[in-house]
Amino acid sequence: MTGWTHTPIDARLVRGALDLERTERGVLPHRLPGWARRQFPDEYLARTEAQPSGVRLAFRTRATAVELDVLATKRAYRGAPPQPDGLYDLVVDGRLAGQATAPGGDLAVIEMADQTATVRPGPPGTVRFDGLPAESKDVEIWLPQTEPTELIALRTDAPVEPVPDGGRRVWLHHGSSISHGSSAASPTETWPALAAARGGVDLVNLGFSGNALLDPFTARAVRDAPADLISLKIGINLANTDLMRLRAFTPAVHGFLDTVREGHPSTPLLVISPILCPIQEDTPGPLALDTDSPDLRFRAVGDPADVAGGRLTLNVIRDELARITAQRANDDPNLHYLDGRSLYGEADFAELPLPDGVHPAPAGHRRIGERFAAQIFENGGLWSR
Repeated sequence: MTGWTHTPIDARLVRGALDLERTERGVLPHRLPGWARRQFPDEYLARTEAQPSGVRLAFRTRATAVELDVLATKRAYRGAPPQPDGLYDLVVDGRLAGQATAPGGDLAVIEMADQTATVRPGPPGTVRFDGLPAESKDVEIWLPQTEPTELIALRTDAPVEPVPDGGRRVWLHHGSSISHGSSAASPTETWPALAAARGGVDLVNLGFSGNALLDPFTARAVRDAPADLISLKIGINLANTDLMRLRAFTPAVHGFLDTVREGHPSTPLLVISPILCPIQEDTPGPLALDTDSPDLRFRAVGDPADVAGGRLTLNVIRDELARITAQRANDDPNLHYLDGRSLYGEADFAELPLPDGVHPAPAGHRRIGERFAAQIFENGGLWSR
């Protein structure tokens, strides 16, 4: 197009990704590095880590119009209509300035029972923002948190340049679907994105829906990634998959923390236990769909009597995480623990219930993000400046 500036999309412009995979059309952001992706055969995790929660293009420009060509992979569950198209959030000088969707795209039709998917190919589409102020400004385009998005081309009506390093701290967070933002209204409305904005930090979000499972490759990815602050939200997926017993959980947590400390021996490190989830507080997993409910809801199908034999519930997990971090903190003064119920507890559940029994609604994400920022980043909080 005449008068447009075409800017290559590379690591200078992409933030929040640990790897950029070169494709025939452009680049595909990943939240796990290539060597880690070769170490797991799970299709669900492969799809999840490619969903670019927290990933955004960031640049400085005087442009009044921006176009981004993408190939997004949208979602539908077998037997149900497609999910709403993911939103692209435009942030200008730190403020939300617009939202758009991308037409076209591939469609992943997912089997709810085992999370396998069949992909129906579709065409690329263009996301356009215009009417921007003509002065120099910092622009971010946040990608949809649940749609793998191949970045094909960036066009602007004025040149762009990478945003200079402003000395902001990098906060790397790992967690489950709630951290991923699978139920958030948009990519800047996930609770980690909201907390990062209030805390003035650069977010790297390694929240993986259904896959915060103490995997060794995830620990090594955290170990190797640059970070000034690290938080690990541990527990809910281990309970709702019924993946391990207490005997395995305790050394797995120690091993995960040991690996992170190999690369970040003194980086401030926060272990966060699960928020309140009544169906799993005292009932082990696994989770199953509640077929008696007219809406999508989950229920825990384990037997509470099995807790004595080592099966995990959220209360068991919280008690053990508190014990482990207290023990390790004797030799690691930069290790801290946060009970997730201080972010979302019984009073919050009464006011803002979990629509499917597990995930907060958008208002819940905002509550959690505000609480985390207040306790950790603001007003003398743990990581305040």
